[in-house]
Amino acid sequence: MKKITLFFLLIFSQISFGQAKITENEKLIATCKVWGFLKYYHPKVANGDFNWDNQLLETLPKIEKAHTKAEFSVVLENWIDDLGAIKEIAPVIPEKDVEYFNKNFDLSWINSNKLFSKKLSKKLKFIENNRFQTDEEMGPGYNPFKNGNYFDLKYDDKNSRILWLFAYWNLVEYFFPYKYVMDQKWDVTLEKALPLILDAKNDDDFYKAVRKISAKLDDSHVELAVYKNNKFEANRRYFPANCKIIENKMVITEIFADSLAQAYDLKVGDVITKIDDKTIPEFVSEYRDLYAASNEPALLDKVVRKILNGYADNVNVEFLKDGHYTTKAMVWFNYHDSHRNEFKKGARKKKEKFKVLDNNIGYVNMGILKSANVPDMIQALKSTKAIVFDMRNYPQGTYDDIAKFLNAHEEKFAIYTYPDFNYPGKFKWTKGSTCGSENKDNYKGKVIVLLNEDSISQSEWTAMCFQTTGNTTVIGSQTAGADGNVTELDFKSFHTRYSGIGVYYPDKRETQRIGIVPDIEIKPTIKGIQEGKDEVLDRALVFIETGV
Repeated sequence: MKKITLFFLLIFSQISFGQAKITENEKLIATCKVWGFLKYYHPKVANGDFNWDNQLLETLPKIEKAHTKAEFSVVLENWIDDLGAIKEIAPVIPEKDVEYFNKNFDLSWINSNKLFSKKLSKKLKFIENNRFQTDEEMGPGYNPFKNGNYFDLKYDDKNSRILWLFAYWNLVEYFFPYKYVMDQKWDVTLEKALPLILDAKNDDDFYKAVRKISAKLDDSHVELAVYKNNKFEANRRYFPANCKIIENKMVITEIFADSLAQAYDLKVGDVITKIDDKTIPEFVSEYRDLYAASNEPALLDKVVRKILNGYADNVNVEFLKDGHYTTKAMVWFNYHDSHRNEFKKGARKKKEKFKVLDNNIGYVNMGILKSANVPDMIQALKSTKAIVFDMRNYPQGTYDDIAKFLNAHEEKFAIYTYPDFNYPGKFKWTKGSTCGSENKDNYKGKVIVLLNEDSISQSEWTAMCFQTTGNTTVIGSQTAGADGNVTELDFKSFHTRYSGIGVYYPDKRETQRIGIVPDIEIKPTIKGIQEGKDEVLDRALVFIETGV
């Protein structure tokens, strides 16, 4: 009796599966995963034997006509069968002495997807076990869009937009090293992105969708540059100063155009509360889902850059001063006119590469110091009691030369995860980077590193290097939290990118989204900005003298 019941249950489940209706979103999500999996796993597809983009475009009409789970599975099964037989290979043995990083790896959908027949799941699992093998490694010749050409897609065509989304989503799915620390699961992003891509009525709709998708990487390295919207375009207008969010308010921190600043009585330290009747918190809320950032300080920096430009000539800007609100009707100008100092009064003071401060303390601006300047810097500062390395900027590749001066021994300061092209989705730990050398005459004074939200990538990586000296103190605030080489994705009308390798301390502590944690946290205040103080540097000087 039990056998008869089990038989009828099996028959009923098969009938139910065959008749179950599915939505367009469900079909496309599953197709995206299968298409990407075959692109990187199927031996013939990954080898470039097929025009895989065209295969998708040819298969999409068949997918559209499939109305039940059974019909959908048959389309995918036939697609796989038409690629030809796959040679069964011996089990792939992991490389000796290689440690794998698997936090991004997940192929559980092969067996758990409710749209797949058991036959389809079995075919996909066979492909995983007999997957494409290659000697390729990430390097100068690495092509992220393997065997595909997405440069000149026509975004007014729905299927071209679908192709772009599938290619981008799978690239991140298999080769983005920090997928595991995203706030939103990448599967959920695909589910939410599809309607945006399908419903895009024009290029601007498409770019906005792309911006929302890429923002979900939570990676400060991610940028989206739409070429028609470059900063030098004729109708783009700018506020003539730079600002920061300080104490939850937007504050002028640098004047770009001295004549315009004088005309509108703008000063460093002025607090801006509204632009065209919209508050700064309202701007932050509006743009939060459009800009990728590893953490809140980095996000606010990107949002401020967006707030300070637009397409209107006449802009009303509200200021708060001494408890009173005043609105100034301003004219914003193009990039050139809004960034020039007509009076030459030194609104932008010339920055020194290095100097000796009072009390025999050295100071180095890492953003402008170049390798050719390092010997002179060492000669000038080697007898100081402390050196402050200001990395609230982007260093110029000087870490190695400086580390040999600072360190008594060669030290490992970073290790990396690289994608395993033989098992996409998995990553390998590498031996990492060292800095310094055997040097009995190394610098014996205190080493201070200044960091903030402007410190990204090479700044963070260089700070990790300098932390190996044994007498380094990091002072400042949370950095941008995006470390590692960048993978660039170039298209005809826009460009985007993301962090391409994982960067960790030698003990595997994470840096992505966290940044370099300061030993002493200090942030600028509005009062300090208004008084012309550099409170982060001032705190460093106090520490050098007192040790606390």
